[in-house]
Amino acid sequence: MRILALMAVLAATPALADWSDTLAEARGQTVWFNAWGGDPRTNAFLDWVGTRTEAEFGVTLRHVKLSDTAEAVARVRAERDAGIEVEGAVDLIWINGPNFLAMKEAGLLHGPFVADLPNARFVDLGPGAAASTDFTVPVEGYESPWRLAKFVFAHETGRMPEAPRSMAALAEWAAAHPGRVTHPTAANFMGATFLKQALLELAPDPAVLAEPVTEAAYAAATAPLWAWYDALRPHLWRQGRAFPENESLQAQLLADGEVDLAMFFDPAAPAALIAQGVLPESVRVFTPEGGSIGNISFVAIPFNAAHRAGAEVVANFLLDPAVQARMQDITVLGSYSVLDPARLDDAARAAFAALPTAPALPTLEALGPTLPEPHPSWMERIVADWTARTLP
Repeated sequence: MRILALMAVLAATPALADWSDTLAEARGQTVWFNAWGGDPRTNAFLDWVGTRTEAEFGVTLRHVKLSDTAEAVARVRAERDAGIEVEGAVDLIWINGPNFLAMKEAGLLHGPFVADLPNARFVDLGPGAAASTDFTVPVEGYESPWRLAKFVFAHETGRMPEAPRSMAALAEWAAAHPGRVTHPTAANFMGATFLKQALLELAPDPAVLAEPVTEAAYAAATAPLWAWYDALRPHLWRQGRAFPENESLQAQLLADGEVDLAMFFDPAAPAALIAQGVLPESVRVFTPEGGSIGNISFVAIPFNAAHRAGAEVVANFLLDPAVQARMQDITVLGSYSVLDPARLDDAARAAFAALPTAPALPTLEALGPTLPEPHPSWMERIVADWTARTLP
């Protein structure tokens, strides 16, 4: 209710009365932004964000490139345990799902702060809105949205003319074309998402996945998953004995002609890779007929961030309509915006409408229904189970 009340105030005034104080405090600060560093396009976009926040607000942005968000979470936890309450080394984190849940439950987050951001008025934060939960966990203003993510496949249409539009169909195609399909290791979020997509399709009662996992629910829900995977695995690339470490390496396998399928959490990534000459022009994006997993990427501020004001300025800047439009531009990044078009003025809507397209760039309508992420506890169990069953 507090968020809704503050949102009403934001709708009436362009900025809260104390936002000018936040801007004044933030000027001269350096924000240490801990974010996954595995995507060159995202890294370049964040570099641009830093140039703009420094020029417009006097806030310097330093991107601490992570291979795993858990690294930043562990650092904040270690600082808390060491009694570091106000001068933490992490100011802002690109965070989702299990890591957000872990920090929220441990009291490691600053906030709620999202309703205090002037640009939050462009986002639907109401009950049931996509930005109100993160992997089923209520956000409650402790993290700010900045980009949409949706699980998609990309296939090489010359070698795979008909896309398998379900996980069952994918297993059948793999059996008929041994060695032409693989997935990233489940230790990587992309490989884990591949398994979660199958779980959502195959579980007898997908509704149980929205709740914390129990032994009984896990056994019933995952029995079809593991039966499906056991049938699929012998037909995978290298007989399912090795797996690419991440989506980028799998995309390279597709580019090299070793496999016919790749997977991404950014629907625009294949079009961007085609434009860069990495993937062949014959690659196209598809999603399963019943929909695919989607979520919103968020940023959060640790409880002991040394530069909270600067972190809030960066979070607010990421929600600026002009910044969101640049982010969605396929020639820049191509990530879909989190803004509610109904809340934008005519000029902002026109900017989005004028963005360039590409043959391999799907429309939001073509991406089909978005399936909710299971509760974070399911991913933890599935990854542990896959590791025990698959790795020597």
